[in-house]
Amino acid sequence: MSQPGMSTAQVYRRTVGLLGGERWLATGLSATGVAIAIVQLAEPVLFGRMVDSLARGTGAFALIGTWAAFGLVGIFASAITAVSADRLAHRARLAALGAAFSRAITLPISYHAERGTGSVTRAILAGTDALFVLWLGILREQLTALAGILLLIPTAISIDPRMAAILALLGVVYLALNILVIRKTREGQARVESHSGRLYGRVGDVLGNVTVVQSYSRLAGEMQAMRQMTASLLAAQYPVLTWWGLLTVLTRAAATVTMVIIFAAGALLAQKGQITVGEIVSFGAFAGLMVGQLDRLSSFVGSIFRSTPTIRSYFELLDAPAEVTDTPRAVPLVQPVLGHVEYREVSYRFPGSEQGVFDLSFTALPGQTIALVGPTGSGKTTTLALLQRLRQPDQGSILVDGHDIAGLTLASLRDNIAVVFQEAGLFNRSIAENIRVGRPEATDAEVEQAARLAEAHQFILRKPGNYSFVIGERGNALSGGERQRLAIARAVLKHAPILIMDEATSALDPATEARIKRAIDKLRANRTTLIIAHRLSTVASADQILVLDAGRIVERGNFAELTRQDGLFAHLVREGEIVEPKAD
Repeated sequence: MSQPGMSTAQVYRRTVGLLGGERWLATGLSATGVAIAIVQLAEPVLFGRMVDSLARGTGAFALIGTWAAFGLVGIFASAITAVSADRLAHRARLAALGAAFSRAITLPISYHAERGTGSVTRAILAGTDALFVLWLGILREQLTALAGILLLIPTAISIDPRMAAILALLGVVYLALNILVIRKTREGQARVESHSGRLYGRVGDVLGNVTVVQSYSRLAGEMQAMRQMTASLLAAQYPVLTWWGLLTVLTRAAATVTMVIIFAAGALLAQKGQITVGEIVSFGAFAGLMVGQLDRLSSFVGSIFRSTPTIRSYFELLDAPAEVTDTPRAVPLVQPVLGHVEYREVSYRFPGSEQGVFDLSFTALPGQTIALVGPTGSGKTTTLALLQRLRQPDQGSILVDGHDIAGLTLASLRDNIAVVFQEAGLFNRSIAENIRVGRPEATDAEVEQAARLAEAHQFILRKPGNYSFVIGERGNALSGGERQRLAIARAVLKHAPILIMDEATSALDPATEARIKRAIDKLRANRTTLIIAHRLSTVASADQILVLDAGRIVERGNFAELTRQDGLFAHLVREGEIVEPKAD
């Protein structure tokens, strides 16, 4: 698993490993890259020999033909490599994006709450972009550059070892300078990535609450905070950029000095008759080729180390532990599901906290309605999250139709539970698509019927395009009541035997709430319904009311029984925490 201290070598071994599904194509592209390097290396040799042939006045045309043949092979191989590498890198990036997205949407809510939407989005998008650049660079250019340098030195030695030594010295200088800069910038680049993650998180947080920002006149304050964060990012980034800029200057100076030395040494050796003019020309071309390849490798190495923290964040996302997963022996929930729900001494404590729910035991028979009430933070939402296996109990068990849900597949369990949240949870898609989240294969007639039952059909007809109307991010193009009615329609369409309603009518006006309640009363006749509610009309009709306080069930019974007990429930009614809706 990826850890924050994961070494650069481990990160890139894993990066290359992601191409394992197309290893044969990657291997073929690597071989083509080596062939291109051979062609590039052959050209300076042929050029030098052609100069000598022209000086002698014989054999030039044969060398020109050979040079042309090598050139055509190089062009053809380069075209194949460029197109194939592009396609492979794009496929791999989309596969990596899909894997990260799939992982992100299965991670617990606590993970997203801790890191923020912006930071998680950056880990996915910036991470896959960095992987793409790496893969494309390796397959298209860097293998060719590396092979060219490795083949160049022995080729140069075979012509003249003294001149080859000058080229080897240039390679050593490049290597030493890159190692120096990498060491100087490793920690700084990690700080840059940390600041970038916080910046993206802040952007996502603000944009997700732009209404609050505008309503509370936070525009100047948020802009000031953003300027401070960008200043911190630049303060971390400038030293890194300075070192890499310095590397460019030093390597360019080394290349220039090497070229001067090559021709100066060549001139001295030529005066002694120890080297030909053509060989001097070849070494000049070797030097130019080597400088170009070293520049490419140096630039690529720089980009690798600058993107290492970004790619590391991507792998950390992939490796983040899911709080709840299918067990190896998980089985589907047996159909038909009756909806008999039982909690047996269930406890769950939030990590690093004393809060949670403790020793919960109750039964909801098929067709019954169980209402959960209690002060804020008493554990109502956590209790129902455990039924959906959004969290895993520390102790105890929850049974559906006699089956421990810990041994059931998540998909089969959740397919049989419909949920209406306090926040509607709508997508920036059409009305029909949002309702069909409950059952994607539903017909248009079934979608409309669900909307009618949820008292949503009439307002939908008033929207441009009716059921095709796109409702905006989080349903911002709708009123609060309209959003909630779509969420209820989605639950209606699912036809699940277990219904969970978390303050499902809180955003509705009294008249609409009354209509919704009538629809819900019809639905729950054959469904087990668990409701978190503060509306007296909802609580009063429940078969059983569970009163929670500090994560424990402190009272239970029907409305009349709990009112007579004059305990916490009666206190909540008197204090107005359980309210009776007013008539229009």
